[in-house]
Amino acid sequence: MEVLHAHCAGLDLHKGSVVGCVRHMEDGKVRTEVKTFRTTTQELMTLSDWLSGEGVTHIAMEATGVYWKPVWHILSDGEFELVLANAAHVKNVPGRKTDVNDATWLADLMAHGLIRASFVPDEPTQQMRDLLRTRKQLVRERTGHTQRIQKTLEDANIKLDSVISNIVGISGRRMVEALIDGQTDPGALAALADGRLQATPAELEASLRGRVTAHHRFLLRLHLDQLDALNAAIARIDQEVDGNVEPFRVAIEMLATIPGVSNLSAEVIVSEIGIDMSRFHTEGNLISWAGLCSKNDESAGKRRSRRMKKGAPWLKTTLIQCAWAATRTKGTYLHAQYLRLRSRRGPKIAIGGVAASILTAAYHMLKNGTLYQDLGADHFDNRAKGKQVLRLLNRLRNLGFAVQITPVAA
Repeated sequence: MEVLHAHCAGLDLHKGSVVGCVRHMEDGKVRTEVKTFRTTTQELMTLSDWLSGEGVTHIAMEATGVYWKPVWHILSDGEFELVLANAAHVKNVPGRKTDVNDATWLADLMAHGLIRASFVPDEPTQQMRDLLRTRKQLVRERTGHTQRIQKTLEDANIKLDSVISNIVGISGRRMVEALIDGQTDPGALAALADGRLQATPAELEASLRGRVTAHHRFLLRLHLDQLDALNAAIARIDQEVDGNVEPFRVAIEMLATIPGVSNLSAEVIVSEIGIDMSRFHTEGNLISWAGLCSKNDESAGKRRSRRMKKGAPWLKTTLIQCAWAATRTKGTYLHAQYLRLRSRRGPKIAIGGVAASILTAAYHMLKNGTLYQDLGADHFDNRAKGKQVLRLLNRLRNLGFAVQITPVAA
């Protein structure tokens, strides 16, 4: 097999140590040298100096948790070409796993160009990604505390969530605070409702009649305090994102014009894929990387599974949410696409197709700097007008009508 990189290295990364294997191809012979380093900054600088002194040009390492990041940051300051490999793609033969063998295996794969590099964004994009991923985690925690408040109220036989949609909204928060302060009169609690609330006073009073104990008040106060702390943390993240969004502002404003894509969703999309689309040769590569296409699972000419690939979970979930929002925007191409796919393939595959269309549009907008142009709800009808006419004619014939059509003059 042809050797593409005569002087390369493979790194097996761990929390406390790095095993490096340098591979040289000289006069048709392979020479390797293996050394182990600690993961302290000083030791990683020593690793960089060793690799540089050996004349290494290409370095491969696995994406293991967050342990690869400090090594990547230090080595990226050198003259090396770094390749981050997906651990699932570079597995060795079972039964031959040691740290030295892993490093040697990565070096061999690197030498022959058999490692497909993973996407590593630039530092500003990584920072934006870290902030927005942390924000999403905090939002999930906030949802968990809201559910715990609901559980505590249910234990006290307060059926507030049956008559209002948000128990920590304006009205719900007032009532919960009053319950914590010791108010038990259903009429007084119902009077705290905002005037825009659709529930009637009688419904509110019935739902607020329960048995609230000191234990319930303690838990409600505990969860509300946690909720306030999470809201404050999310606000701080939003402020930090706004302060660092300038390099991505144009891209975010463009993507926010896609139906279903809010400013926050646009920020998430940009933080996950960046703004340089040259990393992805085609929109198909980006869709596959995001996991919005069916995986290849075929045997004996039969497709065994059409489930979506795992892909990039942070990006994929955001695009699915955007797709559901886009389906509620009538008169658009995305809404028409969802209806068309749902009738043939079901809602799950249909929503995946809409998410893939959103990502396709984002790819071309970022690559070419163009604005979003909706194809319209009648795009599929215009594209196959003859088939649409035949379908409608057959439908009328099946109903017992003889129809003759005449084109309308333009």
